[in-house]
Amino acid sequence: MNQKILFNEGWKFAKSSLDVSESRNLKFTPVDLPHDWLINNTLDLYENSIGWYRKTFSYSKKEEEVLLYFDGVYFNSSLYVNQQFIGEWKSGYSSFEHEITDALVEGDNEILVKVVHESPNSRWYSGAGIYRNVWLKTRDENHIKTDGIYITTKETKSGWEVEVDTELNMNQVVKLSHTIMYQGETITTSSEKIEQLNSLNQQTLIVVEPLLWSTEKPNLYQLVTNLEVELTDESGKKELKKIELISQNIGFKTVFLNPNNGFYLNGNRMKLNGVCEHHDLGALGAAFNTAALRRRLIILKEMGVNAIRTAHNVPAVELMDLADEMGLLIVSEVFDMWERPKTKYDFSRFFKEWAHSEVKSWVLRDRNHPSLLMWSIGNEIYDTHADERGQELTKMLMDYVLQFDPNRNAVVTIGSNYMPWENAQKCADLVKVAGYNYAEKYYQKHHEEHPDWVIYGSETSSVVQSRGIYHFPFEQSILADDDEQCSSLGNSLQVGGQNHQKLAL
Repeated sequence: MNQKILFNEGWKFAKSSLDVSESRNLKFTPVDLPHDWLINNTLDLYENSIGWYRKTFSYSKKEEEVLLYFDGVYFNSSLYVNQQFIGEWKSGYSSFEHEITDALVEGDNEILVKVVHESPNSRWYSGAGIYRNVWLKTRDENHIKTDGIYITTKETKSGWEVEVDTELNMNQVVKLSHTIMYQGETITTSSEKIEQLNSLNQQTLIVVEPLLWSTEKPNLYQLVTNLEVELTDESGKKELKKIELISQNIGFKTVFLNPNNGFYLNGNRMKLNGVCEHHDLGALGAAFNTAALRRRLIILKEMGVNAIRTAHNVPAVELMDLADEMGLLIVSEVFDMWERPKTKYDFSRFFKEWAHSEVKSWVLRDRNHPSLLMWSIGNEIYDTHADERGQELTKMLMDYVLQFDPNRNAVVTIGSNYMPWENAQKCADLVKVAGYNYAEKYYQKHHEEHPDWVIYGSETSSVVQSRGIYHFPFEQSILADDDEQCSSLGNSLQVGGQNHQKLAL
C-alpha cells in the first residue's frame, strides 16, 4: 500500500558558520521538527549560518520507491543520504520531494539536510531551518503522481459537474475510482479500468444541488480516490489489490469578478475584508504550529476578516486546509522578487533557473482548495516598473500558472505599488486583475482608463510599532531608531521609508 507518514521524530541539529563545508566534526543535539533555529537568539535574528539536520532510520529493502517530502525548508537546502548527494531546493516556502531509493541500504541509513542562511535575504522575519513538516513516502511503481489529482467543479443545468483528472504512473492494468462523500455518506461514485501505461485519466461525476461553500457556510465534501492494481493468481483468476487511497476536501462555489460591480460569491455581491499575513507565528518564530495558526485565524474571523493574502510567499498547506474549513478566501502569493533583487541574498539569485519549479510546486499542491481565489505571481515587483522585461516575465509566469491550472480554478493577479507608472500598467493589462498597494487615489482614474481591469486593494495599510514605545511629537519623524524601537509606521524614516506619517499610510 502506498503510504505517506510523518517523519518529524528523531532528528538532531547542529549549527555552523558559512565557511564549514561538512558536518563531521559538529556537535549534534536532539531537536523537534518543525524547527526554526533563528528564533532561539533574539539578539541576532538575521545571523549568517548553516543549519545541519541529521537523522538515522532503519530500512529493509523492498520493491518500492522511497521519497522524502518536505513541506518547507528555509532556504537553499541540500539533501544527502548515506553521504550521497541527492538533490537541492532553492526556495524557502514551496513543498518539494526527493526520491532516495537508490541511496538506501539494508539496515541503518543516515539522512543529512544542509540549510544555508545568508542574510539579508528577506524584507521580513523569515526564520531558518526545516520549519514545516517532513514526510516519508513509500510507493509501488503503480501510483498516483504527487499532487496529480486535479479537480474542477462547474455548475450546469443538470447539476454540478466534478471533473477529476488523474496523472498515473503504471506498468500494469489498474482500476481508478472516485467517490464524493458528505458527512460520511456516499453522494456519487465513478470508476474506470485503465490499461494504457503512464496515463492521464479523466472522469466526470455529477452532484445535484450540493450545499455551496461560502465564507459564512464553508460546506465541505470529500473526494476519495482509490487506485487498485489487477493481479492474476496461479489459477488465472483476476483480482484487485488496493494500492493507494487519497482523500481531499472539495467545495462547490461560483466566483465572478466584475470591473464595475466587484466580487460575487455564489451570485452574492460581497466585499473582501482581507488581511496580508506573513508566515511567522510571533514569538514561536517560523516553526509551523497548527494550533497557533488556528488560534490566529479564529481571532481574524472574529474581527470580520473573510480573506487572506499570503504575504508574500507560498503558505503552509495547513493554512489552506484551515481556510477551507473555516471559510476564508485565499489570495495565494508566490514571489516577493523576480530577477531584480530586493536584498542581497534573496531568491532573485535563483529565479531564472528555479521559477518554473516554484510555480509548479505551488499550483499543483493548492489548486483544488475551495478557499483558493487568486494566484498572485508577485508583490511590489520592481521588474514590472523598470523596463519591458517585466512584461515578458509577467507573461511567462502567467503561462506557468495556466500550465498547471488550465481550467482556471483561480485567476492570476499581481500586487503592486508601481501602478502609477507605465510599465507596471502594461503588466497589469496582461493579468487584468490588478492589486493596488497603497494607491487608492488612482482607483477611479485607472478604472476610467482601463475599464476591463478588475481593480482591488491588495495592501492598503500597515502597522509597525513596539509595545509601550511612544515617540513625540508624532508629526515629526525621527531620523533613526538606534534602539530598534518604533512607536508607529510613519514616525520613523528608517522603518516607514516615508518623509511624513500621512504618506506612510
